[in-house]
Amino acid sequence: MNIYDVSKHAGVSIATVSRVLNGNPNVSEKTREKVLKVMDDLGYTPNVFARGLGLDTMHTVGIMCSDSSDPYLAGAIYYLERSLRSHGYDSILCCTGYDLEVKQKYFSLLRSKRVDAIILAGSKFVEMRPRDNAYLLEAAADLPIMLVNGWLEGDNIYSTLCDDREAVRQAVSLLIRTGCQNILYLYSSHSYSGLSKQAGYKDALEAAGIPLRQELIHQCSKDAEASRDLLLSLADQGLVFDAVMTSDDSLAVGAVKYAHARGISIPDKLSIIGYNNSLLARCTDPEITSVDSKVEALCTATVNTLMGVFSGENVPSRTTIASDLIIRSTTKRRFQT
Repeated sequence: MNIYDVSKHAGVSIATVSRVLNGNPNVSEKTREKVLKVMDDLGYTPNVFARGLGLDTMHTVGIMCSDSSDPYLAGAIYYLERSLRSHGYDSILCCTGYDLEVKQKYFSLLRSKRVDAIILAGSKFVEMRPRDNAYLLEAAADLPIMLVNGWLEGDNIYSTLCDDREAVRQAVSLLIRTGCQNILYLYSSHSYSGLSKQAGYKDALEAAGIPLRQELIHQCSKDAEASRDLLLSLADQGLVFDAVMTSDDSLAVGAVKYAHARGISIPDKLSIIGYNNSLLARCTDPEITSVDSKVEALCTATVNTLMGVFSGENVPSRTTIASDLIIRSTTKRRFQT
């Protein structure tokens, strides 16, 4: 028996049950009485997993990330922990890798530590097959599940997202306006974020009336050398491209390395745009134009939403944050008319 059962039998949201148990005045007396009666009928006793109750909690939140060496995820961990500390919460970090069984193992470990919520940093925790997400949906009946730049629909699951699709659409549109026509797209994964980015690439081409060419779309491991070698191989096979749009700054670094290896002038003969506006984008010569996906804002908003859940407030299940395109020296500054 859990807070989800009470919510279902009473015909109200989990947040409403939390507000009733927390003594929140923003609940009508009729609703309060109905919820309390259902609790009594079901024999429900609140526990530390019933969030927002104002009861005994561990004041600890679990954080899971797939790879803490990834610059984007390393930044996310820093901002999440900083924001949680500002609200008086400690955190437990688990770095899981990408294997589903390992993710599930660490998820169970965090639940056994009686954490008050679990934050999943990055979109790699939402699997393509719905049945592989069942463990998340089940756990959400007992504690809030927060996703940073991932999306999974379900009760007590809250997502904070960068609008990756629009970000890439704007970036590719910039390339088109500066005269680029053969735009190569490099991506690293088929995650929710990865698919959104690829959709943005296609949107920009369609809006400009440029035919989509599958030979200009390639997956590559998130590694600068792998990206460089892939571009060298594609060029040797006769593929012509005058711009490279990437789903991550590491791939953009590889594009710069490719240009240097072939003596190609950047951005006159090859324009390059990265993603995440990480330190990598500022460590090349020339520095890389990159999408700022607002990782700090994403993490701060995630924790603020969680605090709202704990307080029994009405909070959105999905929050979307707009990106910025940081123009540097790998894109042309003159627009074609």
